[in-house]
Amino acid sequence: MSTFKAPKGTYDLLPPDSAKFLAVREAIAAPLRNSGYGYIETPGFENVELFARGVGESTDIVTKEMYVFETKGGDRLALRPETTAPVLRAVLEANLHKAGNLPVKVWYSGSQYRYERPQKGRYRHFSQVGAEAIGAEDPALDAELIILADQSYRALGLRNFRILLNSLGDKECRPVYRAALQDFLRGLDLDEDTLRRAEINPLRVLDDKRPEVQKQLTDAPLLRDYLCDACKAYHEEVRELITAAGVVFEDDPKLVRGLDYYTRTTFEFVHDGLGSQSAVGGGGRYDGLSEMIGGPSLPSVGWALGVDRTVLALEAEGIEPDIPSATSVFAVPLGEEARRILFAKITELRKNGVAADFSYGGKGLKAAMKAANRSGARYTLVLGERDLAEGVVQLKDMESGEQTAIGVNEIVAELESRLG
Repeated sequence: MSTFKAPKGTYDLLPPDSAKFLAVREAIAAPLRNSGYGYIETPGFENVELFARGVGESTDIVTKEMYVFETKGGDRLALRPETTAPVLRAVLEANLHKAGNLPVKVWYSGSQYRYERPQKGRYRHFSQVGAEAIGAEDPALDAELIILADQSYRALGLRNFRILLNSLGDKECRPVYRAALQDFLRGLDLDEDTLRRAEINPLRVLDDKRPEVQKQLTDAPLLRDYLCDACKAYHEEVRELITAAGVVFEDDPKLVRGLDYYTRTTFEFVHDGLGSQSAVGGGGRYDGLSEMIGGPSLPSVGWALGVDRTVLALEAEGIEPDIPSATSVFAVPLGEEARRILFAKITELRKNGVAADFSYGGKGLKAAMKAANRSGARYTLVLGERDLAEGVVQLKDMESGEQTAIGVNEIVAELESRLG
């Protein structure tokens, strides 16, 4: 047995369960590819300052959860705890925003890393699929992304999720609310760390999950009561567009996101079958992030959906994703000559796009047929000495149990015909 184990708070994706994760990624990505979003991939680590400026120096992500290290050359880097800031950095660095076709619409799939207390649904290494629309301020973009996420989840068969929606205002109206919220928080019985957080970013306190804090926030002022006319009109249009698309949502005036860069539209996907880690994804508008990291004004919106938690949500609803069998044909050779002939036929089937596997290691018939069963193949080819003498191979339908002798030279054509 290996003396090494996966690091605490991480996990290995192994077959057959890994097929669920691939199915989730594909289901989330499919509507994006059909809506003008191109794939983007960024490094797994970035300059620490990218996250300190963009995500926020007072956030738990930056102060407590980032994996930070110094290179041999003296650079301070961090494993990415989220991907929006790196995507925007990549777009700016490549000048995609200057190509004359805004918004720049991209999607990504990859790993994030946060040093958190491990528990079910919360890992130190986790996977997300995300989408960003960069360079346009348009309620239709916000609505588009919410609709596409909803479409992804419904394509997977999920039904017991809810969409929470709120507006965080903008640089015109949020400072007024911020001051009112700080005045309210100063009058509460909060610990020193929370009071310090309230002075730096009071909206973060609203996201505190501790019951003793939430109990005191019952009468906290609500941001929706402080929205300027422009933000009210913007938010109302988002609501109207997603309603017209048949997407059901809940207004949540206390919804905030844990990152400093969010403005106006903010939303979260939650699943009530997951316990305390109920958020399966979320996002919103981040109109000021580009300036925060040294770029021009590029109003943008995006989201990230957790692959790990989406798989847990599917399990909570008892849903098995529609996963095609990894193997359609399994070949069982009995003897060296049969091995040579069937290996050549399996190679030809694969070249023609048929998923095929082979009994390796010189197994006997009984062990090889067990392997064929485990593979999930629809058909098994069995070739023995008597078959060789007659120039045929035994083709077994693994569903019906029916076995037919066909010519060795007919294998590829026959299987392509049967598999469509």
